[in-house]
Amino acid sequence: MYGVPGIPMIGGGQAGVPPVSFELPKNVFRFGEQTLWSSLFLPAAAPLANGVNRVFTTPLGQQGQGFGQALSIAETNLKEGGRIPSGIAFDCFGISVSVGTTNNDVDAAGSFNATPIATANRIGNLNNIITNSVITWDFTQTQIDVCPTNLAGAGGGAFGALAQVTATGAGALTTTGTLQNGNGSVWLYRKHPVALPGNSTFSMLVRFGSRAPALAAAAAGNGSVIVRVVLLGYYKNVVEIA
Repeated sequence: MYGVPGIPMIGGGQAGVPPVSFELPKNVFRFGEQTLWSSLFLPAAAPLANGVNRVFTTPLGQQGQGFGQALSIAETNLKEGGRIPSGIAFDCFGISVSVGTTNNDVDAAGSFNATPIATANRIGNLNNIITNSVITWDFTQTQIDVCPTNLAGAGGGAFGALAQVTATGAGALTTTGTLQNGNGSVWLYRKHPVALPGNSTFSMLVRFGSRAPALAAAAAGNGSVIVRVVLLGYYKNVVEIA
């Protein structure tokens, strides 16, 4: 009625019978996709040639990386500058870089990062940054160049749309629209992600070549520049349960 003693009714290799351990697990692994981001502030007329600018060092709520005020969630989501938290491993499979312009020449009260890149000077600033800079990993004793910025976070150079319209009641043409760092693609590690174990320290560098001119001079309409670097990746979190 119940089969022959010592002979299982269902073979151990058949589908539908999961191998269940007789021991209680000591921890649980949680997996997910996550992005880490950090930003660099460059004021109007800032000299860029041969400059080395570090990001992922200033955490949320603190001042640094060129900013005159505390970094908000739009600028970074790091709770601890330059370190992966304990118990979490992060594998980076992609890097994105975006460039924005502000309404002020310096980072002060009332500054906002929402000004269209639509004038000759702002387009020149954008092209200057993505053409003359390189993204570099910076570990404790090792630096690894990743790629020119125009290949990270959306290769192809300045991309977007502009239009000139006539202001109502005036004869002058007004330029509307905005340009950005390419058309959406990001730099991808196609085979081997960059592994950042828990408690490891790291930062990234935005480095400029010797032929990079200074940003456009402080003047009405030029503004300053914010460069945001985003790491796309997977995280693994160990939760101790016993």
